[in-house]
Amino acid sequence: MSERESFSSKFSFILSCIGSAVGLGNVWMFSWRLGKYGGAAFLIPYFLFVFILGTTGLMGEFALGRSKGKGSMGAIKEILDDKKIAGSSIISVIPTLGVCGIFLFYNVVVGWVLKYFSMSVVSNFRNIDVETYLDSFLGSSQTIIWLAIAVTITTVILTFGVSKGIEKANNIMMPTLFIVFIILLIRSVTLPGASEGIKYLLIPKWSYLLDPTTWVMALGQAFFTVSLNGAGMVVYGSYIDRNLDIPSSAINTAFYDSLSAILAAFIIIPAAFAFGLDPASGPTLLFITVPTIFKSMVGGHLFGAIFFVSIIFAAISSTINMMEATTEAFMYKTNFNRRKSVIFIGIVSFIIAIPLTLNIDLFGKFSDLVTIYIAPFGTVIAAIVFFWIYGIENARKEINMGAKKPLGKWFEPLAKYVFVLVSAAVIILGAVYGGIG
Repeated sequence: MSERESFSSKFSFILSCIGSAVGLGNVWMFSWRLGKYGGAAFLIPYFLFVFILGTTGLMGEFALGRSKGKGSMGAIKEILDDKKIAGSSIISVIPTLGVCGIFLFYNVVVGWVLKYFSMSVVSNFRNIDVETYLDSFLGSSQTIIWLAIAVTITTVILTFGVSKGIEKANNIMMPTLFIVFIILLIRSVTLPGASEGIKYLLIPKWSYLLDPTTWVMALGQAFFTVSLNGAGMVVYGSYIDRNLDIPSSAINTAFYDSLSAILAAFIIIPAAFAFGLDPASGPTLLFITVPTIFKSMVGGHLFGAIFFVSIIFAAISSTINMMEATTEAFMYKTNFNRRKSVIFIGIVSFIIAIPLTLNIDLFGKFSDLVTIYIAPFGTVIAAIVFFWIYGIENARKEINMGAKKPLGKWFEPLAKYVFVLVSAAVIILGAVYGGIG
């Protein structure tokens, strides 16, 4: 194989990791959970889990990829083979299967976002019944076209490789995303009646901290928001040099990912209150509540288009990571070049995802299977392989390589015991609650 590609700088690496972490869940899931589970009080368990456990997982996945110069499948298999552990081929493929599964159903949703962006551009929100349009659109043959566009965008970007594709795309999309979010936030909080939404978000409802569900949902949000799945961040870690500061990169990724989620909440929730809409409407928030806001807002045509552009950036930056993890694993197994591998993965993914876009029940069952069981299991596998089998002392040494502030011995029990056990608990809690991510 040719010499392995790499990110050109720490800045570009962090932007790409932020791009992977910032996704659709930051926009609608965090917003209504923040309001539903105690407002500012929800931030206490959320930040606790993100900056203690989320960053621990990120450091482990970055370092796993860098230590072996391979993505998840190759790195895990090499470690297991070195220790002569049976079943390495099967075990090593599970994290990649998880991220590939997410890529399949996620592109279906990206297609929906692209459709709504097109409608915002031509001002069609004013010409449709927003409440009923989503049901008529979902599962229709129209969705295939938008699915194809979604997959094609990501495929084209990845054909250019790491520095010219992944890096350049995120270097443009992520700064633009935050600028757009700030513009939309200013417009939202200055709407008449928006102050009630601000209070809804900022006034802590301390009693919610006594409810275990609040902590469970904060845990799920924290784990999934930083894109822990045992594959996506591993492959990005495999493209960094030995001098890059992994602890700093993990903290920056978690910080800016959380910031994007908070900005999105302060865009959507105050506007929802301003127009008398339900701020805790769950999955329909993005496709019913938000279009209703822009349909009613003065200048909503423009702001709606800007908003959905930002959501496209958030979504595509995530699918780039998912497809890259899948493509790198395919290249590892076949020795195909990047262009052939990316196009092959793109075509196969599109074909497999067609039934998901035409059958919403199948879409729901498939996404639940992947997000509740397979992807979290991938996180556990990567953590056990790196922190236990590779060895916690070796893992800490790898993480500290290039770090300006190396981690002390205190990190070892946190990663080896606390993180691994909590990651396993995420699977159990997801099964009990029907999904927490």
